[in-house]
Order: sequence, then C-alpha cells, then structure tokens
Amino acid sequence: MTGPIGTEQRLRARLADLPPERRARLVERLRQGRAQTPGAPAWFVRHGSADPALRLFCFSYAGGGTTVFHAWSGHLPDQVEVCAIQLPGRESRAAEPSYRRLAPLVADLHAAITPLLDRPFALFGHSMGALVAFELARQLRRAGAPQPERMLLAAFRAPQLPNPNIKIHHLPDEVLKTVLAKEGTPQNVLDNDELMRALLPTLRADFELCDTYEYVAEAPLSVPVSVFGGRHDVRVGRADLEQWKVQADNEFDLTMLPGSHFFIHSSQDLLLAQLAAELQSTMISEGDVPA
Repeated sequence: MTGPIGTEQRLRARLADLPPERRARLVERLRQGRAQTPGAPAWFVRHGSADPALRLFCFSYAGGGTTVFHAWSGHLPDQVEVCAIQLPGRESRAAEPSYRRLAPLVADLHAAITPLLDRPFALFGHSMGALVAFELARQLRRAGAPQPERMLLAAFRAPQLPNPNIKIHHLPDEVLKTVLAKEGTPQNVLDNDELMRALLPTLRADFELCDTYEYVAEAPLSVPVSVFGGRHDVRVGRADLEQWKVQADNEFDLTMLPGSHFFIHSSQDLLLAQLAAELQSTMISEGDVPA
C-alpha cells in the first residue's frame, strides 16, 4: 500500500528527473498551491522572489487574467515578487460569477490582500485594472492599512473625469466586437466564435463595473503616481491621463508609449523597462536594496 511517505518519495523522484526549468516551474506551482487556504478563492498568482523586498500587485484590463503578467518577473528586479490578481470569471476562476460593481470587489480584495501587506508593495493596473488599483489604495488608506510605495496606472482616464464614451456593456455582440476592434483587440480573437462566446460575458460584466462607477472625492494619494498611456489610444488620450495629477499629492509622472489601448502587449519591453527602473528606485529610496 502506498501511503503519504511513498507518495512524497515518488514526487521527489519525478522532480529529480525533470529538466531544471520544468522542475523550477513545478516547485513554484506547488509553493503557490500550499499558500492558498483550502476552499478559498485563488486571488493571486505569484512569480519571482520568494523573499521579496517589494511585492508588485498587478490588475489586468477588462476580460483579462493573470496570464497577462506571466513573464513579468523575469524583466523586473530580482527582489520583486509579481502578484497577479485573479478576478472571478476568468482563467482558474472561470466558473465564478464576475463582479458587476466596484465597491464589493474592492471590499473583497481588501480582505484578500491584507495578509500580503507585510512587505513594501506597489500597485499596477491597466485600463479597468487601474481603476480597481486606485480604489483599492483609497480603501486601504481609509482602513489605516499599509500604503503602496508607488502607484503605476495605465490606460484609464483620471477617475474624477466624466466618462465621455457611451456605455457599452449592454450593446449587441457584433456592435461590442466593433468597439473592441477599434480599441486594438486582435482580429483573430474577434473572429474566433468559441473564444468570444466564452469571453463576452466576462467582458460585459467588467464593462458594467466601469460604466456604473461613481467617483467620490477624497484627499489625493500621498504616494508617487506614475501614469502610462498609448500614443494611439482612441479611447483614453493624453489629456485624460494628465488629470491623474489631481489624485497625486506627491511625485507625478506621465509616460506615453507607442501603441493603442493595449500597448501593455505591443510595447511590453518599453513598459517593463520603465517599471523596472521605477521599482528599483523605490526600493533604493526605502533602503530595501543597496544603491
């Protein structure tokens, strides 16, 4: 009979036979699995340093999941752990209903993220993810929780600005696809009927979350804020991004990168180089790494 000891011995033998790269990936997946509370939603997919000087929490655009950030840790300082946020309704949480309002999402994120705030951290969000990251930072401040060392926000208008675009979450599928095409969604994705049937319900929920957002004025954030935009983004222009400075009672920077709304992919190398420099500077200023 094979008991727990035999199982562990077999696992160790299988690990020893794997190529080093595959063995490292499997060990990382096992480590992440043990870090989850049994039965709890898997909010985070973590890559990079197991003993980080800084954690970078990453929030994807509408419809996106953690795979957007899968390779990021290899382009950031060694002392950074990338913690990609896995929202319900996608990837490993595809069977769970998506959030349609921001307030309950932020409340649940606050509870989930609190145990990981034992290290300095930064928040990165792209498009809808920027809005989620911003409101999470304000929720942490209201709760007296640790504050991020830096906010890194991309491809979303300053939250105090009215939405100049029509609400799109209720549009027919073909009209919604036209909007997505103009924003830079690849045509081969839009033409894949099976993929779109799986993706559209989550996209609609995410768009509804953004369409129903109501900004409430609060004091500016007292942390450095870096904002990124695509030079050819038809939905979010430079003027929309410049107004993020109203939310920053500290250092503020705006960087425009080549590409459309999804420059996070087309200009990924440029974006990651900028993020790496800013995170390295943040860790040096906090004394977490040598200059």
